[in-house]
Amino acid sequence: MLCFLKGMAIVPFLLVTWSSAAFIISYVVAVLSGHVNPFLPYISDTGTTPPESGIFGFMINFSAFLGAATMYTRYKIVEKQNQTSYFGTPVFNLVSLVLGLVGCIGMGIVANFQELAVPVVHDGGALLAFVCGVVYTLLQSIISYKSCPQWNSLLTCHIRMAISAVSCAAVVPMIACASLISITKLEWNPKEKDYAYHVVSAICEWTVAFGFIFYFLTFIQDFQSVTLRISTEINGDI
Repeated sequence: MLCFLKGMAIVPFLLVTWSSAAFIISYVVAVLSGHVNPFLPYISDTGTTPPESGIFGFMINFSAFLGAATMYTRYKIVEKQNQTSYFGTPVFNLVSLVLGLVGCIGMGIVANFQELAVPVVHDGGALLAFVCGVVYTLLQSIISYKSCPQWNSLLTCHIRMAISAVSCAAVVPMIACASLISITKLEWNPKEKDYAYHVVSAICEWTVAFGFIFYFLTFIQDFQSVTLRISTEINGDI
């Protein structure tokens, strides 16, 4: 286990395990408390009512921090690789980082503004998180292909692109169906007119969310060869 988490691999590993736990724990608590239907609630539905709202907010906030740390480390890795053997413009890597960080800000908005209390702000944060996140994975997949075979195996590139493609395919109907729902609510009846839109949108939302998790799982091997050094300098007389 320690060998598996050598270098900076602990960062994406924590992101994957913590985010998975955030979704699962919030879901279980919400269902056991009777606040949501067990069948396909939105992820945000499982973090709207106390006590799960506190769990969801705390854990997703930390996930956003871990996501930002992972993306910045990935940015520095690609930057160094590109300096060693040029394979693409640095702007491409920078744009990817900026979009990823904006997505993390969106996660923070989702965590701190519940969907029933401030739905417009919450939905705006969710849109940022999902759209920017999907574009981030797509850009990183392209970067992976450009740096193959020296820095990535072809199999890793294919896996990343496959996850990106599924996420891209899921985020469009997720947004489209969610926009057709006329009311925000936690409990749904299959006979309601917007129920089909809710089901499709919820399936796509969970697909994209766990697509992100599996995508960051592929970063672990890359991060194993990276070390973090902190240098302290004191200027002036003491």
